[in-house]
Amino acid sequence: MCPHVDDIPLDKSNAVAIETDSPHIPMPNGNSNVETSSSSKDASTLPPAAKPVHQQQKKNAYGPRYSDFLSNTSNWSIIESTLREGEQFANAFFNLETKMKIAKALDDFGVEYIELTSPAASPESFEDCKAICNMGLKKAKILTHIRCHMDDARLAVETGVDGVDVVIGTSSFLREHSHGKDMTWITKQAIEVIEFVKSKGIEIRFSSEDSFRSELVDLLSIYRTVDKVGLNRVGVADTVGCADPRQVYDLVRTLRGVVSCDIECHFHNDTGCAIANAYAALEAGATHIDTSVLGIGERNGITPLGGLIARMMVADPEYVKSKYNLPMLREIENLVAEAVEISVPFNNYITGFCAFTHKAGIHAKAILANPATYEILKPEDFGMSRYVSIGHRLTGWNAVKSRAEQLKLEMTDEQVKDATAKIKELADTRTQSMDDVDRILRIYHTAVTSGQMKVGEQEVLQELLDKHMPQDK
Repeated sequence: MCPHVDDIPLDKSNAVAIETDSPHIPMPNGNSNVETSSSSKDASTLPPAAKPVHQQQKKNAYGPRYSDFLSNTSNWSIIESTLREGEQFANAFFNLETKMKIAKALDDFGVEYIELTSPAASPESFEDCKAICNMGLKKAKILTHIRCHMDDARLAVETGVDGVDVVIGTSSFLREHSHGKDMTWITKQAIEVIEFVKSKGIEIRFSSEDSFRSELVDLLSIYRTVDKVGLNRVGVADTVGCADPRQVYDLVRTLRGVVSCDIECHFHNDTGCAIANAYAALEAGATHIDTSVLGIGERNGITPLGGLIARMMVADPEYVKSKYNLPMLREIENLVAEAVEISVPFNNYITGFCAFTHKAGIHAKAILANPATYEILKPEDFGMSRYVSIGHRLTGWNAVKSRAEQLKLEMTDEQVKDATAKIKELADTRTQSMDDVDRILRIYHTAVTSGQMKVGEQEVLQELLDKHMPQDK
C-alpha cells in the first residue's frame, strides 16, 4: 500500500508559517502628480485611460480578454467524474460506502454534477447508482455515463438519475476497431436514445468519443443534428490526450457557432495539457468541464479538480469563491488518495506540501513584504498555510529576522546578518531544523546581550553552540 499524504513525514521542521498585513494584490497608493488647479479638468469627467492611475479601476490581467465575447471563464460548471472516470484508474476500487463518502464530500464542496459509472457495467454498479441517487444531496445532480445504446438508456433511467451522458466513438480508429458502425448508423442511434431519455424528463448529453481525431465534417454534422432534436449538452472528448489548447479553442469556437445547447468538454492528460485545454475550451464558449479528484482516471487521467480550480481562481477568484467550498479541497483529495492507495503529490495544485513553501532568500524577503510577489493564489482561501524555509544554505537574513521577531528577540540588522551567516555555514553540512535555527538565534541573542561576544566573533559563537546545542551522534 502506498503511504497516504498525511502519513508521509513532510519536513516542515525547518520552515515557519508566516502572516502578513500586506494586501495580496497591491493597489496604487493614491499619490498623484496631477495638477489640482482650477484650470485642470475634473478627473471624474475624464475617460478611463486618461484618469490618474489611482482612479483607474484595477483590472485582472489574467481574466478574459474583451475580444473573447463568447468566453465562459466566469460562467461554468463542473461535472465531477471521480466516481466514473476515476473508477477506471488502475488502483481504484470503490465500494458503496466509499462512493457515498466521496459523493457527499463533492456535494459539500459544491460541484454541480456528479457522474457515475454506467449501471450496465455490473449489477453492483446498477445498485450503487440507485443508492447514490437516493442520498438526497444538497446541490449536485447525479448523472450516469452510458453507451449510445437503448438497453443502457433503459437501465439508466431506472436508477433515478437526474441525467444521462451518452457517448459513442466517431473517429475512424474507433469506428473501425471498436463498434464498427458508420456515421449514418451512429446518427440514427443517437436520435433514438436522445428522444427516449428526453421522454423521461431528465437531462441528456450526447458526446462524440475521440473528437480530436474525428473528421470535422462528421462532428459538426452529428452535433447539428442532435442539437435540432433537442438536448441539454453536446460533449467534446479528447480521449487520448492528443489535443493542444489552440486545437481545443478552434474546435469549441467552431462548435459554438453550430449548436445552441451547452458544450461539455472532457480532456485526458496523456500529454500534460488537460488543464490548459479546459481553460481554452471555456474561453471559446464551453460551459461544462469534466474533472476528477487528483485527476485519476484511465491511463494518466483527466483534468484534476484542484488543478482546474487553481487555474480558474486566477481568472475570476470571486466567482470561484462564491460557488465552491474551497477549504474542503484538501479533505476531498485526502479521502480519494486513501481510497486508491496513493499519496497526494508534493507539487499538487494548491494542496501539495510545497505549494506555498518558499525557500530562496530573495523570494523569502519579498514574500514577507507582500505575498503577491511570488504567489498567484492565496493559501488562506483554501485553508492552507504559507511557509518560509530558513534552515538552509539559500536562506536570507530577512527571513531569519522575521523568525527572530516571532521569538521576541530584539536584534539589530547587523546582528541578524551575523547569525544568518552562521546558519548558512552550518547548513552547508546539513539542513538545520526550525528547532536548530531557534537555538542558534537564542544562543546568539543571549551571548550578545550579556556581553559574551560581539558581532563578527564567529569562533566564540561556535564555542557557545558546541556547548549548548545537542551534538549529532
